[in-house]
Amino acid sequence: MKKILIIEDDADINNVLRELLAQNGYLTESAYSGTEAIMRFAAEKYELVLLDLMLPGKNGLEVLEVIRQQGSFVPVIALTAVNDKVSIVELLKSGADDYITKPFDADELLARIEARLRNSAGAGTQSLTVFKDIVLNDELYDAFIGDRPLHLSKREFEIFALLVGNPKKVFTKNNIYESVWRDEFLGDDNTVNVHISKIRAKIAAIKPNEEYIQTIWGIGFKMRDGDS
Repeated sequence: MKKILIIEDDADINNVLRELLAQNGYLTESAYSGTEAIMRFAAEKYELVLLDLMLPGKNGLEVLEVIRQQGSFVPVIALTAVNDKVSIVELLKSGADDYITKPFDADELLARIEARLRNSAGAGTQSLTVFKDIVLNDELYDAFIGDRPLHLSKREFEIFALLVGNPKKVFTKNNIYESVWRDEFLGDDNTVNVHISKIRAKIAAIKPNEEYIQTIWGIGFKMRDGDS
């Protein structure tokens, strides 16, 4: 059975949603504040999230940001009392997959849930690798910070995947070149440095104040952990 997280501070609406979803074969868990929602999402796996935007503590947009920063592509349907175009555009740009305005029709909500679950099931074959707030998607051959793509080239992606897939390991230029180009490293080739610089620049365009790739002088490169 599919498990859905209901994030709604109004107890009456939360109960209505729980009963509606249970009657239609879904398992549910409820959160009544933004902080509780983040804790539950971190502790459990859900197939879909229903997210009220007006929450005590962290609001719905802040909760949505945390969900996407964790590298999760779980479908999120926002429950909103606002129906103006600017707010809806901001909501979708922030990472929501869909929205429905209150008061909502039960049949319409169920239809939207079913549609999003079908879409996510079709994307279930994607291979994802996560490091901090970076997600590598092998199917798309790109990396994302939140919902923003880095637009990596094929070689850049393969280098980054090598580093992210082994975040504790230091890779020499020799290691990287022979793994990615599958050719002998000549020792004085600047190709690896150039590609690392391009990856760093693309990351910095989104997160300018955080360094992800660490240079180990005289040896090579590795991912920067929290203690480095």
